[in-house]
Amino acid sequence: MQHKIGVIPFSIDGDRLAIMFVTSQKRGRWILPKGNLEPKESHKKGCKREAFEEAGLKGKILKNFPITAVITKSSASAIEQTAVTYYPMLVTEQLDEWPEKSKRERHWALLKEAHRVTDREDFRSLINQFTAIEPWLLATAKQKIS
Repeated sequence: MQHKIGVIPFSIDGDRLAIMFVTSQKRGRWILPKGNLEPKESHKKGCKREAFEEAGLKGKILKNFPITAVITKSSASAIEQTAVTYYPMLVTEQLDEWPEKSKRERHWALLKEAHRVTDREDFRSLINQFTAIEPWLLATAKQKIS
């Protein structure tokens, strides 16, 4: 089984938390940014790179809250499973231009409505885990903002 890294980009407004989805390149399904680490690249650096390349985002990685999930992907011959370690990323900047702008769309969703955005059970499970740590994410994010 492969291992990748990814981010759960989020923003806060008071006590409301929203996460950003991007579309997959081939099928246009709503997913979260992820990819392979480059040689000798740290998880933090790889996550920041993927967030920028796929969604045009910059932010702070909350390295104390990793969530590893098994994400499935259909190919022509089989269903592939990949372990992805996602890190919450507090978005500090959203750029209008980014490397994969022509290949992807992006969409913000309030966390309480995020289940409606994706039809994928693996991402719904990931969102449930993210929701479970929301109080700690909010507290940590507010410390990083101030």
